[in-house]
Amino acid sequence: MTDKIVVLVTCGSFREARSIARELVERRLAACGNVVEAPVLSIYRWKGKVEAAKEFLLILKSSRRRFAALEAAVEKLHSYDVPEIIALPVSAGSRAYLGWIAECVAGRKS
Repeated sequence: MTDKIVVLVTCGSFREARSIARELVERRLAACGNVVEAPVLSIYRWKGKVEAAKEFLLILKSSRRRFAALEAAVEKLHSYDVPEIIALPVSAGSRAYLGWIAECVAGRKS
């Protein structure tokens, strides 16, 4: 198991997902943000009703140490009342790539 995480965030627009990704990378809260350009269809329960919406998936790479700050930033930047912010552990990965993530979120130059 590593200390790296992949964080999933769905956004209401491509523009919002891109903006959040850029801000998090600039703040060194994430090393990388991938925005899936094709919308995903989300089906969910909200305020007692089953809803459906087209959303854009943002996939972020970060570390457990940076998660609390990343979560707070997404909550502030996001347009949803309750944004999806789900962190998944990275059990293994390329040593070079995991090292790059560590450098990016630690504030050292890569």
